[in-house]
Amino acid sequence: MRPITRNLVVGLLVVLGLLLALGAVPSLLQSGDPFYMEATVAEAPDGVTPVNGSELSERRYPYTFGAVDATGDGAGRSDAYYRGPFGFKGAFTHSPFDETAAYAEQYPDAVTDSGTYVRLENTTYRVAVVEVEE
Repeated sequence: MRPITRNLVVGLLVVLGLLLALGAVPSLLQSGDPFYMEATVAEAPDGVTPVNGSELSERRYPYTFGAVDATGDGAGRSDAYYRGPFGFKGAFTHSPFDETAAYAEQYPDAVTDSGTYVRLENTTYRVAVVEVEE
């Protein structure tokens, strides 16, 4: 193999390894206080049209479905999300803030100052991002 070809292949492998690391490392960063998506059973206020949860994808809204699945007699919380240092993680990972922004853009009639109202299996939930100090 010629030295130029070998150097090109090695360079491509290094770039590929760095790209893979950028995809995996941010999800492992856990600094600061955790954020959760919290769901509570609630009646939607007048003028608010809840999101039809059966039209939502569990892959696109994992924090919402995690919180709803965790509701029992009270509020349910999703898995924790840590922002990470310098806002680096937000560019590479999905967060509960992404879900909140998606609701505000796609379902503005379901969003209030206190959260977003989602209807699943004949139950209406208010979902909102909460920060829990440790």
